Amino acid sequence: MQPKPKENEHEAVWDAVLRDIHERDELGKRKYGVRLQPFNGRDVLQDAYEEALDLVVYLKQAIIERNA
Repeated sequence: MQPKPKENEHEAVWDAVLRDIHERDELGKRKYGVRLQPFNGRDVLQDAYEEALDLVVYLKQAIIERNA
């Protein structure tokens, strides 16, 4: 069992993630002219699958570089 986390001077991860979400929302709005909405004419499963593939590639890159 892992120990309880220790408080420190670093920003809370949730705050960093929420900031990233807001920035990503703004980026999408600038790039596509609208915010992401349901029933937008795109195949959300295909989009998510392609994003997941990108994530897998980045993870593999990090593993290769870590083990080099």
